[in-house]
Amino acid sequence: MKKIVLASAALGCLLATSALAHEEKVFDPKAGKHLVVTMEQLSEKGNTVVGEVVAIETNYGVALFPNLKGLEGGAHGFHVHQNADCGANEKGLGMKAGGHWDPSDTKKHSFAWDDNGHKGDLPALFVDAEGNAVYPVLAPKIKTIDELKGHSLMIHVGGDNHSDHPKPLGGGGARMVCGVIK
Repeated sequence: MKKIVLASAALGCLLATSALAHEEKVFDPKAGKHLVVTMEQLSEKGNTVVGEVVAIETNYGVALFPNLKGLEGGAHGFHVHQNADCGANEKGLGMKAGGHWDPSDTKKHSFAWDDNGHKGDLPALFVDAEGNAVYPVLAPKIKTIDELKGHSLMIHVGGDNHSDHPKPLGGGGARMVCGVIK
């Protein structure tokens, strides 16, 4: 009798676990209020779409969910830039985006959570060895997705030390991928 009760209890646990597993849902950032930014690889021969970044509002700031492919692996500087324009000018590709978004005129590049730095400073964007960027990034100084509209998202070649020293603007490289935020 004891074996039957134990077997029944084990079967009940197994069925309950199975039922819970079927109810689990994968988080979809597009399920609620969101903003989609199409991202393009910058090139003199014409830009190419490499994916998108979905922005949502959280209690901790705006969360950015990249789904990008075909990029160089490693850490890259990631910022909100002032202008909603990814075009080139005489200074180079993506330069019409302007500088890092800095509405408080701090003139200081810093960490995403430092209120004394650019509002557009974000944590680094990580790209895996296969060239995919899928790791979310939190922008704690940006509270609503509406604040993003009228600006651009920029990914730079190389990392970002979140400082103006030893090189300005985090020491990252050229502008490599850009998306206009509408």
